[in-house]
Amino acid sequence: GFRNPLDIVSVFFSLFLSVLMVSSLSAALETTPSSVQKGPPLYSRKAILIDLTTGEVLFEKNADERMPPSSMSKIMTTYLVFEELKAGRLKMTDTFPVSEKAWRKKGSKMFLKLHSQVSVADLLRGAIVQSGNDACITLAEGLAGSEETFATQMMQVAKEIGLSNSNFVNATGWPDDNHYATARDLALITRKLIEKFPDYYPLYAEREFTYNAIRQMNRNPLLASFPGADGLKTGATDAGGFGLIGSALQGERRLIMVINGAESKKKRAIDSKALMQWGFSNFVSSR
Repeated sequence: GFRNPLDIVSVFFSLFLSVLMVSSLSAALETTPSSVQKGPPLYSRKAILIDLTTGEVLFEKNADERMPPSSMSKIMTTYLVFEELKAGRLKMTDTFPVSEKAWRKKGSKMFLKLHSQVSVADLLRGAIVQSGNDACITLAEGLAGSEETFATQMMQVAKEIGLSNSNFVNATGWPDDNHYATARDLALITRKLIEKFPDYYPLYAEREFTYNAIRQMNRNPLLASFPGADGLKTGATDAGGFGLIGSALQGERRLIMVINGAESKKKRAIDSKALMQWGFSNFVSSR
């Protein structure tokens, strides 16, 4: 028994403090903001955000689900062109002829003239800034002889990069059941492209390009709305929705993001800005 009434008081007080501490800890765990882990609410069905310096994945949402990559595929097309330029096997001043297949291709165009000779520099801007399907096919045929052979080369590079869940059957991203990628794979291509081709990457920041007296604006909404944004590529199909591969550099820190599956250009723009802002606001680079 207790010899001193004060002992009873002391024991009860200790028990009270213990219960209070446990309750406080439980409450703290329940009310700790989880938004930093969950990220911002997005309209896009698929997304990933990566710190380029560290390779750390800051956010992901269905990032390994296969999806139609639409015109975002064109970063792989330009990747192959950049490799040829860097190796010295191709020059910006080299020209390729415009075939009837390229000229007739529907969708986004840089409005090439049939059988004209077009420089690699113009074709790259047509593919990157204007998202021209005619430009991509002309580049593919010029480098590989045919778009089909070029697609085979795309897959060889995809394997070298380490893409585990993508398949490319054309140079444009034109809808095809066998043409697919994941948000994670597109982010990996983007990281490799930025790191490997610093001399050519600035093409992705160009806001407009005029060819054949037709002026077209870059469709990337981040370029006009987010500080430090300098790339890369939009995409849109009926099956895949609206998507964007984006990158921004603030100070010495670069983030890259991929979103896809938004229902409109407006929602794509909202998502891209929100995800970038969240990434720069809630994380600091660990390197």
